[in-house]
Amino acid sequence: MTEPAPHSAASTTASDAELLAILAELGREVSSVLDLNALLECIPQLISRLTKFTVFSVYLLDEKYEELSIAYAVGYPDEIVKHFTLRIGQGIVGTAIAEQRPILLNDVDRDPRYLAVVPGAKSQLAVPLRNKGKVIGALNLLSDQPGAFTERDEWILRQFGAHVAQGIATARLFESEREYAETLETLSEIGREMTAILDPDVLLTRLAHLIKRVIDYRIFGIFLLDDATGALDLKVAIKYGDDPRAMDPIKLGEGLVGYAALHKEVVLVLDVTKDPRYIHAVPGVRSELVVPLMLKDRCIGVFDLESPEKDAFNKKHVKLLTLLASEAAVALENARLYESIRASEARFEKELRFAQRVQMALLPQELPKRLRGVDVSWHFDPARELGGDLCDFLSPEPNTLVVAVGDVSGKGVPAALYSAAIGEMVRGRTFRRRLEKERSTPATVLAGMNRILHERNLDEYYCTLCYAMFEFKKQLVTFANSGLPYPVRCTDGKATQIDMPGVPLGAFGSSTYDEVQVPLAPGDVFVLCSDGISEAFDEADQEFGTPRLIDVIERTHLRPAKEIVAEIFGAVQQFCGDAEQNDDRTVVVVKISQ
Repeated sequence: MTEPAPHSAASTTASDAELLAILAELGREVSSVLDLNALLECIPQLISRLTKFTVFSVYLLDEKYEELSIAYAVGYPDEIVKHFTLRIGQGIVGTAIAEQRPILLNDVDRDPRYLAVVPGAKSQLAVPLRNKGKVIGALNLLSDQPGAFTERDEWILRQFGAHVAQGIATARLFESEREYAETLETLSEIGREMTAILDPDVLLTRLAHLIKRVIDYRIFGIFLLDDATGALDLKVAIKYGDDPRAMDPIKLGEGLVGYAALHKEVVLVLDVTKDPRYIHAVPGVRSELVVPLMLKDRCIGVFDLESPEKDAFNKKHVKLLTLLASEAAVALENARLYESIRASEARFEKELRFAQRVQMALLPQELPKRLRGVDVSWHFDPARELGGDLCDFLSPEPNTLVVAVGDVSGKGVPAALYSAAIGEMVRGRTFRRRLEKERSTPATVLAGMNRILHERNLDEYYCTLCYAMFEFKKQLVTFANSGLPYPVRCTDGKATQIDMPGVPLGAFGSSTYDEVQVPLAPGDVFVLCSDGISEAFDEADQEFGTPRLIDVIERTHLRPAKEIVAEIFGAVQQFCGDAEQNDDRTVVVVKISQ
């Protein structure tokens, strides 16, 4: 229940009921303003509806430093508003705060406690602002007239001050919640930006600026742990001074930085002069906050904040910096991993490019020069950077051409290595023929290769290979096949497959292979393909197939071998469209010209 207003002949301008109604209305206006600055600005306007004054100020208490500063004023010099402070118990306002009671002076010159901040003041009324039993500040009225304020004014200002104190507390709470929401949003933005930076050096530099958005530090450093030396190296330093010791690595366990890293815990020191762990490297430091950068249970470094002010950091800073340190540790590790992967990829790409050159160098570059009356062309299109297809043209004897086309299971580097080994075996066994008493045939070449590959125990790899020996004096070609798509012969404009089944090389050690001999005639076209041609798929998962291949050969059999190869690849590409190539493609065309 509100106590009745005291009456005096000099200040009675409204009845108690009217006054209470006005105070209630003003209280509602105060409680409706949630912005602290806006609230402070409207207070003197509202008080002017209750009593007259010349100068107004509202002081707010800084509990940490036990100091009063002017939050808003009317009639004060600007410099006073910016810089003037009071200790609790100092002056009339400080005394009102200390004694937690209003003080009314009708003649300020008679009270030794009065501080003449505003010239010409004669009367003063100071009323503490209390919220939930705690003093948070004071309302202060000054007048240039002596005896300007009465006990009734004191009562009115005390009642209105209760509304103001509640309004300030509410506005501060609202501001705190708004700041908290903004901080969370800022932390989220910082987190997104940190994870987007994949260069460790750029990330470290950027971290210093990002943390400044939530903690207004004076001195800041980022130390990273060097696993090889066991020391913390200073990677980022903001205002660390000129002392070279500040840049020296810090061993685990040494100083506040080393202690935080070793024990994997936050170190908050309000006054470093009283902590024996502190290393005096940066001049003028009074307080320090060190937060470890933790990656699961591993410390990879620390954030180090220092300040020339005592008690500069608090639990809020600890909470914010711990959250940032957690995200920063993950971002730094990701950046390190990315840098490592990028270096590995660069090395791998260099090696891969060299491997491509090696593979292309192992493929035939031109026909043996002694051969006449034959036109040969080929093309190899790997599904990846390296492929598992192989082909070769060899002339072990005069007037003889060996054409080998193979397809190793799998793709990429392992298949390329396996195909290179197969190619060397083909060359070795082909050229050994002229040294043998009993000349090897295509079938015996495949059988010998099959035994060797089976003995190598490469169960997950096998090879399909078609081996063709063209003997131009005899006008004959002999085929042996180990599972490659059947070769196609086109004679007199009619193309057909040469039916030649066979077991892939390396599958069974005892496999044998059949031979098929076909006579040669001028104009005949022979086409050997890996299964990447007939088994090429379009976007609807339809297969190119052998019939389409035969159709292309029949349409183009009169053209040079090179153009036939180009037409086959063009038809496959047109058929597949944008479908992904899922296998290596190789085509060899041999055209008998005489």
